[in-house]
Amino acid sequence: MTARPRPRSRTAVPRLAAPLGVLAGLGAAFAYVAAFDPNEPGHYPTCPVLSVTGFACPGCGGLRCAYAVAHGDLGAALGANALAVAAFALFALLWTHWFVRTARGLPYAFPVRLRAWHGWAACALTAAFTVVRNTPLGAGLTP
Repeated sequence: MTARPRPRSRTAVPRLAAPLGVLAGLGAAFAYVAAFDPNEPGHYPTCPVLSVTGFACPGCGGLRCAYAVAHGDLGAALGANALAVAAFALFALLWTHWFVRTARGLPYAFPVRLRAWHGWAACALTAAFTVVRNTPLGAGLTP
């Protein structure tokens, strides 16, 4: 016996609610960061890791990076936090894949089959980024 295909809804709006909701939430967050400059003191708290240890964590400079991305300044964004720029780009690609598949009425299938080593590689990349940005070699990566 063959499985019967699921009937498609007549309108794409209900099935696009989740990806559009995620986009709206992320857009609101970026709009807030774009409106209030993180380079000026008083709008955001300081990084607790940086204030306690003096070392920049992987997320240090993330708000300045988001501010620069929201204003279209890719150079400043890369200078603030290159890892965050890569994460923003990866998220944009995955969100687009999710949106297109959902709009076509297809079930979402992650484009890459994730394996354990993917997680370990992401952790190793984040650790290497953190170590390098806190050494003289990575002075250009420090926010």
